Amino acid sequence: MSVTERRRTSARRESLLGDQPGAFATARYVRIAPMKARRVVDMVRGLPVDEALALLQFAPQAASETVYKVLESAVANAEGTESLNAGELVVSVARVDEGPTMKRWRPRAQGRATRINKRTSHITLAVQPADVVAAQRTQKKGRA
Repeated sequence: MSVTERRRTSARRESLLGDQPGAFATARYVRIAPMKARRVVDMVRGLPVDEALALLQFAPQAASETVYKVLESAVANAEGTESLNAGELVVSVARVDEGPTMKRWRPRAQGRATRINKRTSHITLAVQPADVVAAQRTQKKGRA
């Protein structure tokens, strides 16, 4: 189904991709601190999908496994719903938002307790064809 045939678009898709071809995937409530996940997501932003998957597969960070799964899901969504070729896709949007924080208590000396924040993340990746991303970049440069 192409973009023009789509009847309803979600608000999330509208904010991520607009009316451009592409697909996205989200992992919510992931038990990884957002700052640590952003380190990994920043590495793959703007890369072709093949390079991004290869980079994530061998990255030493713990968050790279989750980001890898989200990227694979976004590529599968693009192939399934948009009929796009995986070899032409580029990671166009990559962001990590902060989820709810679980608050835990750790016993300390002399009857005290300190709080431990177990942070969660919402990881969102969107992929688009390389020619669409290149056209968007040239339009942005023309405006500036």
